[in-house]
Amino acid sequence: MVVKYLLAALVAGLIAGGLVTVAQQAKVVPLILEAEKYENAPTQLHDHMSGLNISFATQALAHEHEATTADGAEDGGGMLFGVNRITGTIMANLVTGCGFALILLAVSLFTGRTVTVANGALWGAAAWLSFQLLPSIGLPPELPGFPAGDLFDRQIWWTGTVIASAAGLYLIILRPEIWAKIGGLVLLLVPQVIGAPQPADITTSVPAILAAEYAVAALATGLFFWVVIGLLLGTFNARFAKTA
Repeated sequence: MVVKYLLAALVAGLIAGGLVTVAQQAKVVPLILEAEKYENAPTQLHDHMSGLNISFATQALAHEHEATTADGAEDGGGMLFGVNRITGTIMANLVTGCGFALILLAVSLFTGRTVTVANGALWGAAAWLSFQLLPSIGLPPELPGFPAGDLFDRQIWWTGTVIASAAGLYLIILRPEIWAKIGGLVLLLVPQVIGAPQPADITTSVPAILAAEYAVAALATGLFFWVVIGLLLGTFNARFAKTA
């Protein structure tokens, strides 16, 4: 049965990774390309860890600059993971989808609460809160050209926030005790009180409205990604349970 659960997670992750790639191309990538017009830095892959607030592939897109010809037209030379940008994005999203689906499966098995068709969207939404929305309060999705704090410090804060947020939601949602509710709320608040590392200089040439649109698009795409994973995982779990 465990093998069937793993298979369900992998299939759900692959499908969700493919679907979110389409959503990113429609809503997120155009904003990234627009922001690149305001950036004067040479073509390179930036290392902002806050990309995990969207998905690994989306942030990689956001932080790799489009190679252009002398007259400003795209020459198609942008590379990601050694391949062209769109192929690299698809590959990264497929891997990310499988990884996140396996995490969701592991948490469900650990808590003894099976992901089903009825609660799959709720599982996905809870994961989105832990991995994306709550960390985004301190480290919002960043466009190319946006200043950022020290990478290692941001990695530590983001990881701690995800762990604390997931534990806090577990205590609030799945535990009935009063102490658990209070403890869960404290866990949700502590990372925000500590605060995420911020850059010393926040000067940027990227328009604020573009950054706001990008944050909304990235978080919305992330929510879609996680909800699809939850729904598909619940669907496949139910199908495999019938054949067990």
